[in-house]
Formats: sequence, structure tokens, C-alpha cells
Amino acid sequence: MSDQPGTWFGLQRRAKPLVQAGVVLGVGLGGFFDGIVLHQLLQWHHMLSASVAPTTVANLRTNVVADGLFHAATYVFTVAGTVLLLRAWRDPAVPPSGQTLLGSTVLGWGLFNVVEGTVNHQLLGIHHVWPDGPGSVLLWDVAFLVWGVLFVLGGYAVVRGDGAAAPPE
Repeated sequence: MSDQPGTWFGLQRRAKPLVQAGVVLGVGLGGFFDGIVLHQLLQWHHMLSASVAPTTVANLRTNVVADGLFHAATYVFTVAGTVLLLRAWRDPAVPPSGQTLLGSTVLGWGLFNVVEGTVNHQLLGIHHVWPDGPGSVLLWDVAFLVWGVLFVLGGYAVVRGDGAAAPPE
């Protein structure tokens, strides 16, 4: 996509710091949702459950440690997104838009799902969304990817629909 002068990815360049903060924050929050809801509460999978089956105490411990490292990474993304957001808020040129922040955070969450689903579920095969759930494993993995793509597109649409970030026509 070719940008007009003063635009960035079809958005006003002045909104870039806010969008970047939201995307990084969304990656962290998407990871937290995945880890807390899918790994811990629903216990559909663990980080390494397709390659290290959590059928023994030792293997479960390995998976729990891997889950902890995953949570540490999502924590780093969440803190980095918060720092970027504070920097963006301090810049008077950046539009103070909750809509742009929300949309870019949803976009970042979707980006997390697409990257994590592609890399961990498909390429590395270290775990799948719900291997013991109804239907096929591939169905749940594809649904996770579709959810991510919908979040990316929906988040971008929310940002584009915000007058504070959309380029002047």
C-alpha cells in the first residue's frame, strides 16, 4: 500500500506512537488470554503438550515451566506496550484517542493469534488449541487463526474509522 505524505499504513503519521503502543499491548494481552484461559483455566493445552505429553508428573512440570516462560514473554510485551503508551500520551502531537488505542490493541491481539497459531500450532507443532475437543485438531487450530485474522482486520477497521487517526480525505 502506498502511503500519502504524512501517513503511515493508511493512518495519520501522528497516530503512529499510539497505534504501536496498542499493538504491542495487544500482543501481550492476547498472550495472557491464551495462557490464562486456554492453558490454565480450561486446560486445553500447555506450551509443549503436543511434543511433551503431560501424562507424567515430570512431563507436566516441563509443560508448566514452558507455560511460565511463555507468560514471562507476554508480561514483557504488556509492560513494553504500557511504556510505549505512556510515551505516546506525553507527546502532544499524538491524538488522545481511546478508539485508536482500542482498535490497535485488538489488532495486536489478533497479530498474536496469527503468529502464535502459525508458528506453534502449524510450523513447530508443539501444541494445538484443543487436541481433545470435539471435531478435528485442525478445525480448532484454523478457528484460532481465523479469530486472529478477524481481530487484525476488525482492529484496523476501528482505527481507520477514528477521525483522530484516519488520514484527511
